[in-house]
Amino acid sequence: MKTEHNNKGPLSGIKVLDLSRILAGPWSTQVLADYGATVWKIERPERGDDTRQWGPPFLKNAAGEDTSDSAYYLSANRGKQSITADIASTEGQTFIKALVKEADIVVENFKVGGLKRYGLDYESLKAVNPSIIYCSITGFGQTGPYAEQAGYDAMIQAMGGLMSITGEQANLPGGDPQRVGVAVADLMTGMYAVSGILAALHHRNNTGEGQHIDIALLDTMVAFLANQGSNYLVSGEPPTRMGTAHPNIVPYQAFAVKDGHILLAVGNDNQFKKCCEVMGVAELAEDSLYATNASRVEHRENLVLILSNILKTKVLDEWLTLFNDANVPCGPINTLDRVFENPQVIHRNMQFSLSHPEAGQVPLVANPVNFSVTKTKYHQAPPTLGQHTEAIKTWLSSKDE
Repeated sequence: MKTEHNNKGPLSGIKVLDLSRILAGPWSTQVLADYGATVWKIERPERGDDTRQWGPPFLKNAAGEDTSDSAYYLSANRGKQSITADIASTEGQTFIKALVKEADIVVENFKVGGLKRYGLDYESLKAVNPSIIYCSITGFGQTGPYAEQAGYDAMIQAMGGLMSITGEQANLPGGDPQRVGVAVADLMTGMYAVSGILAALHHRNNTGEGQHIDIALLDTMVAFLANQGSNYLVSGEPPTRMGTAHPNIVPYQAFAVKDGHILLAVGNDNQFKKCCEVMGVAELAEDSLYATNASRVEHRENLVLILSNILKTKVLDEWLTLFNDANVPCGPINTLDRVFENPQVIHRNMQFSLSHPEAGQVPLVANPVNFSVTKTKYHQAPPTLGQHTEAIKTWLSSKDE
């Protein structure tokens, strides 16, 4: 039986009022837009979201000149409608409240109490729409000794422990703490916001009851520590920086080869046996020092030295072929040009473009979620500032008639 695809998206009919800016909030609302929700992005007149100016690089127009929108802004704002409104004015507040009456979800990332002075906090908007789901994203949450402080991704990576376990070993050159190459605290907070919003939406659909979601970057960072956080809680020993190595699995790290580097990800004893066979040292898999993952972790230093010396004898492509033929997980360390040229990435349609009023076309990275029925359909490039203001005002006026 053939399944018919629903091109409206699983969140078709859901309306989101997006009062957020920078990354964590906009990332969450972009995902909701990808899933079919209507997202109204409220921006400051003239300037808009700060990230519009976070460049270079900037999107270029048909003449090859820089537009006013940075690549950073483009990464987190597709599928939305841009509406300019001054929240400090009575007119702006009235306009936003009119949208709240029509909305299902509000997302904001102002400092704690920042929207209360404008009558746009949860309690005020709950009075306008009792079933509203209101998600507040802050650095440290709505409560606690740090609640009033602003929080930014890099400082949260530092405070939340991620930088203490990211980077080369402290005793090696370049062994200082490092931030991750993308804003993972912001991005993960955005994704947790999506899951929280969808859970609250399910609850509201069952009960009619809206609610306030309080999500903090620092809380997310602590939760995001995953096995490293658990390692500390179980052992009492704070994990340290290990470069590309894994604290619980060996060999699971980058190794130098004759013409570059390879990442080996040997996740179990059977894979280690195959790895040793490929490398011509099958006896290592039978050695009691290395036969089990626990023993390999204990004798990590000696094993890594043995493997390192062997791996340096062949070029990357030769090792990749040998390991892949033996089903030993491995991969090259690609630069981004090679990522987007990768045949698997191309096959999965991870890069696409949308029509843009200034640039003609804008290149974008796809949402990785693939639904079998409610196919993701990208319908709106990241909007220019205020692109939809008049259309939305006209739509609201028509509803009052």
